[in-house]
Amino acid sequence: MKLFAHIKNFAADESGAVTVDWVVLTAAIVGLGIAVVASVRTGTTSVASEIQTSLEAGTLADVNFD
Repeated sequence: MKLFAHIKNFAADESGAVTVDWVVLTAAIVGLGIAVVASVRTGTTSVASEIQTSLEAGTLADVNFD
């Protein structure tokens, strides 16, 4: 009889439910962060390439401060 009571208490225990909620919330935040980094990465690479092209095409000005 004691074994059945122990099993019944184990089945009714909800202390792990909070942990599952936090794990799901954390996974959602990590997934969102990865999605943001992936979307910003392509734009950043494009802008960096344009800046590189502009810098390579430019010339240095000879400035005399005398």
